Amino acid sequence: MDLKYTIVRSPKRRKLTITVERDRSVVVHAPENTSEEKIRQVVEAKRQWIHDKVHNSQKYTELPHPPGKEMVNGESALYLGRNYRIEIVSDGLNEIKFAQKYLVPADKTGVMKKAFRNWYIARAKEKIPTRVRHHARQLGVEYGKAKIVDNRYLWGSCTVNNNVNINWRLIKAPVFVIDYVVVHELAHLMEPNHTPRFWNIVKTQINNVEKPRQWLKENGQLLEQAI
Repeated sequence: MDLKYTIVRSPKRRKLTITVERDRSVVVHAPENTSEEKIRQVVEAKRQWIHDKVHNSQKYTELPHPPGKEMVNGESALYLGRNYRIEIVSDGLNEIKFAQKYLVPADKTGVMKKAFRNWYIARAKEKIPTRVRHHARQLGVEYGKAKIVDNRYLWGSCTVNNNVNINWRLIKAPVFVIDYVVVHELAHLMEPNHTPRFWNIVKTQINNVEKPRQWLKENGQLLEQAI
């Protein structure tokens, strides 16, 4: 079966790379003078890897009409898998406060998206590394650092330095989804490929791996929304 992909050439690029985006589209980033035949050969050589990435549970199908958020009283925003009401407060606050609802200073309404982004990133840095430490102890695996990152294409990743990177947007997801992504990346420190051994490692911490995978498929696009 033919693989469909988009080629993006750049004069500054020195190396050919392939990415599979959240919508499962395949993009080849290539140096400006790379021939079509060379690209075809590399894509063909990476066919199995591309297939695995396209069918990865951390990708999702786009919603036909992505919902938007109005920055008004009574609207809601996700946090740890639940929607909480937004309430605009006219005075007494300098920043967003969470008290089973979002209290938002009126002077922040013009920069609401940025304010929420900063709030989410702060909560992610506060809560997610704790989950990484917990599951690393349970698995008996050592890692470098647990980093909260802004990654457009991945929910999580691990590096050659054994660092575990987690997308800050996951703070909007339920804890069982965060735990799944964390364990998934920690397991890669023990087994780099998605082998039966890899999934056995994941299953020692996650009883039902299909539940978080399905949640991400159905709701992943919501995590991409600014609010």
